[in-house]
Amino acid sequence: MAEDDPDDLNLIRDAFNENRFEGEIRSVNDGEELLDYLYIRGKFSDPSLCPKPDLILLDLNMPRKDGREALAEIKTDLKLKALPVVVLTTSSSEEDIIRSYDLGANSYITKPMTYDALTKTVETLGMYWFKIAKLPPAQWNNGR
Repeated sequence: MAEDDPDDLNLIRDAFNENRFEGEIRSVNDGEELLDYLYIRGKFSDPSLCPKPDLILLDLNMPRKDGREALAEIKTDLKLKALPVVVLTTSSSEEDIIRSYDLGANSYITKPMTYDALTKTVETLGMYWFKIAKLPPAQWNNGR
Protein backbone atom coordinates (compact mmCIF):
# COMPACT_ATOMS: atom_id res chain seq x y z
CA MET A 1 0.00 0.00 0.00
CA ALA A 2 1.35 3.41 -0.97
CA GLU A 3 -0.27 5.92 1.40
CA ASP A 4 1.22 9.08 2.88
CA ASP A 5 -1.52 9.78 5.44
CA PRO A 6 -0.85 7.73 8.61
CA ASP A 7 -4.48 8.03 9.72
CA ASP A 8 -5.78 6.65 6.41
CA LEU A 9 -3.16 3.92 6.51
CA ASN A 10 -4.25 2.86 10.00
CA LEU A 11 -7.93 2.94 9.06
CA ILE A 12 -7.32 0.80 5.98
CA ARG A 13 -5.21 -1.66 7.98
CA ASP A 14 -7.95 -1.84 10.63
CA ALA A 15 -10.55 -2.47 7.92
CA PHE A 16 -8.48 -5.34 6.52
CA ASN A 17 -8.02 -6.76 10.03
CA GLU A 18 -11.74 -6.46 10.74
CA ASN A 19 -12.39 -8.45 7.58
CA ARG A 20 -9.91 -11.11 8.74
CA PHE A 21 -7.61 -10.56 5.79
CA GLU A 22 -4.98 -13.30 5.98
CA GLY A 23 -2.26 -11.62 3.93
CA GLU A 24 0.48 -9.28 4.97
CA ILE A 25 0.10 -5.58 4.36
CA ARG A 26 3.28 -3.65 3.70
CA SER A 27 3.23 0.09 3.28
CA VAL A 28 5.30 2.90 1.86
CA ASN A 29 4.84 6.65 2.21
CA ASP A 30 5.05 7.83 -1.39
CA GLY A 31 5.62 6.81 -4.98
CA GLU A 32 9.39 7.03 -4.67
CA GLU A 33 9.38 4.52 -1.80
CA LEU A 34 6.97 2.30 -3.71
CA LEU A 35 9.34 2.11 -6.65
CA ASP A 36 12.30 1.55 -4.33
CA TYR A 37 10.36 -1.35 -2.77
CA LEU A 38 9.43 -2.83 -6.16
CA TYR A 39 12.96 -2.48 -7.54
CA ILE A 40 14.48 -3.67 -4.21
CA ARG A 41 16.77 -0.67 -3.78
CA GLY A 42 17.63 1.95 -1.19
CA LYS A 43 16.23 1.17 2.24
CA PHE A 44 14.41 -1.79 0.65
CA SER A 45 17.57 -3.42 -0.71
CA ASP A 46 17.12 -6.63 1.29
CA PRO A 47 15.03 -8.91 -0.97
CA SER A 48 13.94 -11.06 1.98
CA LEU A 49 12.10 -8.02 3.37
CA CYS A 50 10.46 -7.11 0.06
CA PRO A 51 8.31 -9.93 -1.27
CA LYS A 52 6.61 -9.24 -4.56
CA PRO A 53 3.15 -7.81 -3.83
CA ASP A 54 0.01 -9.55 -5.05
CA LEU A 55 -1.76 -6.20 -5.24
CA ILE A 56 -0.80 -2.54 -4.92
CA LEU A 57 -3.18 -0.08 -3.28
CA LEU A 58 -2.09 3.32 -4.52
CA ASP A 59 -2.99 6.77 -3.29
CA LEU A 60 -2.67 9.46 -5.96
CA ASN A 61 -1.75 12.54 -3.96
CA MET A 62 1.56 11.87 -2.23
CA PRO A 63 4.79 13.84 -1.82
CA ARG A 64 8.01 13.37 -3.81
CA LYS A 65 6.59 11.07 -6.52
CA ASP A 66 2.80 11.01 -6.65
CA GLY A 67 0.67 7.99 -7.46
CA ARG A 68 0.19 8.98 -11.09
CA GLU A 69 3.94 9.06 -11.70
CA ALA A 70 4.48 5.76 -9.88
CA LEU A 71 1.59 4.13 -11.77
CA ALA A 72 3.02 5.26 -15.11
CA GLU A 73 6.43 3.79 -14.24
CA ILE A 74 4.98 0.50 -12.99
CA LYS A 75 2.81 -0.03 -16.03
CA THR A 76 5.59 0.73 -18.54
CA ASP A 77 8.09 -1.65 -16.93
CA LEU A 78 7.92 -5.15 -18.42
CA LYS A 79 8.84 -6.71 -15.06
CA LEU A 80 6.16 -4.84 -13.11
CA LYS A 81 3.27 -4.12 -15.46
CA ALA A 82 1.33 -7.30 -14.63
CA LEU A 83 1.07 -6.29 -10.96
CA PRO A 84 -2.51 -5.30 -10.27
CA VAL A 85 -2.76 -1.69 -9.13
CA VAL A 86 -5.90 -0.41 -7.44
CA VAL A 87 -6.03 3.33 -7.03
CA LEU A 88 -7.50 4.07 -3.59
CA THR A 89 -7.71 7.82 -3.17
CA THR A 90 -9.87 10.66 -1.91
CA SER A 91 -10.18 12.14 -5.39
CA SER A 92 -13.40 11.56 -7.29
CA SER A 93 -12.25 13.83 -10.10
CA GLU A 94 -13.26 12.54 -13.51
CA GLU A 95 -9.86 13.68 -14.80
CA ASP A 96 -8.05 11.57 -12.17
CA ILE A 97 -10.22 8.55 -12.94
CA ILE A 98 -9.66 8.78 -16.69
CA ARG A 99 -5.93 9.43 -16.34
CA SER A 100 -5.48 6.54 -13.89
CA TYR A 101 -7.12 4.09 -16.28
CA ASP A 102 -5.14 5.55 -19.19
CA LEU A 103 -1.95 4.91 -17.20
CA GLY A 104 -2.96 1.28 -16.63
CA ALA A 105 -4.78 1.19 -13.27
CA ASN A 106 -6.70 -2.05 -12.82
CA SER A 107 -9.35 -0.38 -10.69
CA TYR A 108 -10.16 3.02 -9.19
CA ILE A 109 -11.84 3.42 -5.81
CA THR A 110 -12.66 6.67 -4.05
CA LYS A 111 -11.99 6.31 -0.33
CA PRO A 112 -15.28 6.10 1.53
CA MET A 113 -16.02 8.85 4.06
CA THR A 114 -17.05 6.58 6.96
CA TYR A 115 -15.26 3.69 8.61
CA ASP A 116 -18.24 1.36 8.05
CA ALA A 117 -18.22 2.15 4.35
CA LEU A 118 -14.44 1.67 4.24
CA THR A 119 -14.79 -1.71 5.93
CA LYS A 120 -17.38 -2.82 3.35
CA THR A 121 -15.22 -1.53 0.51
CA VAL A 122 -12.18 -3.40 1.83
CA GLU A 123 -14.27 -6.56 2.24
CA THR A 124 -15.37 -6.34 -1.40
CA LEU A 125 -11.89 -5.46 -2.59
CA GLY A 126 -10.35 -8.39 -0.72
CA MET A 127 -13.04 -10.79 -1.91
CA TYR A 128 -12.55 -9.80 -5.53
CA TRP A 129 -8.75 -9.58 -5.72
CA PHE A 130 -7.91 -12.52 -3.46
CA LYS A 131 -10.82 -14.93 -3.87
CA ILE A 132 -12.34 -14.30 -7.32
CA ALA A 133 -9.66 -12.81 -9.61
CA LYS A 134 -6.87 -15.02 -10.86
CA LEU A 135 -3.48 -13.43 -10.24
CA PRO A 136 -0.15 -14.49 -11.75
CA PRO A 137 1.56 -17.23 -9.71
CA ALA A 138 4.05 -16.10 -7.08
CA GLN A 139 7.03 -17.45 -8.99
CA TRP A 140 6.00 -15.55 -12.13
CA ASN A 141 8.51 -12.92 -13.12
CA ASN A 142 10.56 -12.99 -9.93
CA GLY A 143 13.26 -11.07 -11.80
CA ARG A 144 11.75 -7.74 -10.81
